[in-house]
Amino acid sequence: MRPTAFLFDLDGTLVDSVYQHVLAWSEALASEGIQLSIWRIHRRIGMSGGLLMNMLLRETGIALDPARLERIGRHHAASYRRRAAEIRPLPGARELLAHLTDAKIPWAIATSSRLETARPTLEVLGVDPERATVITRDDVPRAKPDPDLFLVAAERVGVDIESSRVVGDSVWDMLAARHARALGIGLLSGGYGEEELERAGAYRVFADPAALLHHLDELGVRAG
Repeated sequence: MRPTAFLFDLDGTLVDSVYQHVLAWSEALASEGIQLSIWRIHRRIGMSGGLLMNMLLRETGIALDPARLERIGRHHAASYRRRAAEIRPLPGARELLAHLTDAKIPWAIATSSRLETARPTLEVLGVDPERATVITRDDVPRAKPDPDLFLVAAERVGVDIESSRVVGDSVWDMLAARHARALGIGLLSGGYGEEELERAGAYRVFADPAALLHHLDELGVRAG
């Protein structure tokens, strides 16, 4: 049997941070005079920041020059860092990572955020990016829904992507998993519904990391 690995998204999958990102993007866009409904922003969380802005602005018909786009990105990062103290690990997240480590099952975190933004969130989770395998937007040419983050993560932990389980909370994670030819596992903890995740390619959907930990054996996972 080929070795398997778990490749985790971060926001909404291991930490309860989706809405902090939504509010940070809303504040950043408002700083440039762009008012967008919160729900529109939420539906785009999980993809790269650049693609998120392109899609939102395309919906509104607004065109921005590169300088304004860069300012929005910086404002989002600063706004998110101010909210970092509000963020908590999702139920079972730390226990799930500890169980996989103890069972010698490789795991990695692959996030569309840049390390500057992700670092405070990783600290909340108790993950040191210098010791654990963490892939960020800084490491790849394209973020989700492209598969690059998960392909690099699988390579770093030394497991074939086809033998990996990609765990995420958004349709963008599931699309990236499908593009990478990995098994997608959806979590409801980021606000997407079960049917949405399944339509995007999720093999199974669980409530949160605690539920996933309780059902690991149903995914064909064996301690090695």
